[in-house]
Amino acid sequence: MKKAISILTILLTISILTFAIEPPKTAEVKIKTSAKCGMCKKRIERDLGVSKGIVNSNLNLDDKVVTITYNTKKTSPEKIKEVISKIGYDADEVVADQKSHDALPSCCQKTAAAHKD
Repeated sequence: MKKAISILTILLTISILTFAIEPPKTAEVKIKTSAKCGMCKKRIERDLGVSKGIVNSNLNLDDKVVTITYNTKKTSPEKIKEVISKIGYDADEVVADQKSHDALPSCCQKTAAAHKD
């Protein structure tokens, strides 16, 4: 009988703890970039994909807006804009990091004419 009560107590504790754990809260942000082509898209999405708190990102080359789903406890829109800037692209009002921008292929730099792959 003691074993049965102990097992039930353990199961009850586990079930309470399982429901008490809150799933991470996510949000979505849209950020205008200075991306130009498919190489830019791959670079931005890849680098955002390995950034802390980013769940998903998708850059639309038609309007140059990247839609990002992120964990609100791990990052913020401001931090995400800084990540994009450090990749070498403008992110809304945050201007691209000059050193990173200069390291981009010439066709991806802001002074290059817009093109499609």
